[in-house]
Amino acid sequence: MPDTTAPVTARAEQHPPNAPTSGNPPTALRSPAPQLPAGAPDGDADVLVVGAGPAGLMLACELGLGKVRTVLLERHPAPPGFCRGFNLNARSLELLDRRGLADRFLAEGPTVPTTAFTGAARLDLAAMRTKHPYVLGIAQTRVEELLTERAMELGVRILRGHRLTGLRQDDSGVCAEVDSPDGRMLLRSGWLAGCDGGRSTVRKLAGIGFPGTPARRFALLGDVVLADPQAIPFGMTAGANGTVFAIPRPGYVRLITDDPRPPDNRDEPVTLPGFQDVLDRALGRHVEIAEAHWLTRFGDAARLAERLRHGRVLLVGDAAHIHPPAGAIGVNAAIDDAMNLGWKLGLTARGQAPDSLLDTYHTERHAAGARLLRNTQAQMLVAAEGERLAPVRELLAELAHAEETAGYLAEEITGVGTRYPVHHGSGHPWEGKMVPDVPLERDGLLPLLARTGGGALLVDESTGTDALREAAGPWADRVTVASARPDGLAGAPAILVRPDGHAAWAGTPPAPRRTTAQQLREALHHWFGPPVGVTGPGTSAA
Repeated sequence: MPDTTAPVTARAEQHPPNAPTSGNPPTALRSPAPQLPAGAPDGDADVLVVGAGPAGLMLACELGLGKVRTVLLERHPAPPGFCRGFNLNARSLELLDRRGLADRFLAEGPTVPTTAFTGAARLDLAAMRTKHPYVLGIAQTRVEELLTERAMELGVRILRGHRLTGLRQDDSGVCAEVDSPDGRMLLRSGWLAGCDGGRSTVRKLAGIGFPGTPARRFALLGDVVLADPQAIPFGMTAGANGTVFAIPRPGYVRLITDDPRPPDNRDEPVTLPGFQDVLDRALGRHVEIAEAHWLTRFGDAARLAERLRHGRVLLVGDAAHIHPPAGAIGVNAAIDDAMNLGWKLGLTARGQAPDSLLDTYHTERHAAGARLLRNTQAQMLVAAEGERLAPVRELLAELAHAEETAGYLAEEITGVGTRYPVHHGSGHPWEGKMVPDVPLERDGLLPLLARTGGGALLVDESTGTDALREAAGPWADRVTVASARPDGLAGAPAILVRPDGHAAWAGTPPAPRRTTAQQLREALHHWFGPPVGVTGPGTSAA
């Protein structure tokens, strides 16, 4: 669900007694941390991450895995007492699989092979080409808890109750002004990532535009306890004056219904009497709410930041894009952004790659953000237009289940079909796409990526790959060469895999070995920086 409006509560937020609190006091920021390679910038951190939602936590995990000194700031003193969403889709699970984390999440909830699409239509997730053809039911709060545990395992410093109030950047880093429990403080870092939601302070302070369309339709969401739990059936209920969607949750029910008369001030708190009135009007009968845990309003605004990188400041997740709630894909898009940026920022912060590598983050994820807005807006428009677009909904329902189109639609909506541009295309079907778990001589690609956090060059020994192994040698600190089983690379002699699991380059079987090796060196240089011993602008010898 997009962070289009600040959450408002019917009562004070309640935080669990064991919720993580602020980390070490500010002076401890200079205590021992992961050692940095020569040439790394001085300061309180290599990367300052602002916002401890899924985007910030996933990015912090990626940076921690890369031995980058990372400090994560969160303005709230404790995690929220409410939950925005309840799912991880196949794309997120694929990415987590490449860090050896998917099983932690899969142990937390049920999987379902379909998900809401538009109107009464549902996407057939089983038609997707993925190891995870389903959606996982898991609360966003639990996702954040698991990512917090992982970030702390990797040595990330998490400071809660710390609010960013100002920033300025220069050629060598970023200075952040922060309000902390101990007063005002200044933090110096090489890079700053804004993962602080749709109302991003980082985006505003950096002066990055946020064009798009404002919200035109609003809905009310209430996590409530009903006096009669059987008064509203689960699922969609068509009432006399509207519809109400009821989702069962442990100890309460989540109710969602249109807000027919939103106030001029969209941030005006949603009150229990007001929610009760809208609910009763929609149903055409009174259903008493005994207690409200969380009440909020959200809209269908769609906005995409003009740029995801401005100098040494980067935007991730809702800070970069907000969208209508169709598909409940917000958390998943945030994890996708963070995985794309994390390894690139790690290489750059360690001085192993030029900062131009970060431009590919904008190129890839800005385009993905545009597709996200297009897909969610299309679903909302079709669903909202009543009988006029009923034939379109019927057609989409057929396409969502037809053998020829069900897989494409599901992969497009969930992001499983994501394909990034490649610079030396050979026409291989894996280029730019997520590489499957290729069987290797010792284990598989997924365990390799999870273990190293770096890239991989997969080679088919049966095709004669000595020249390719030799070409990759100078990048051995960033790319592991591994032997795939014969014919395991879909016809290619070698595949270069990025740390996020996407294929960056594929060899062409008929090409001369010298030509193929040169193309590989160019791809390695583009995606992983200069080889060991070569320095240049923005890089240092590893």
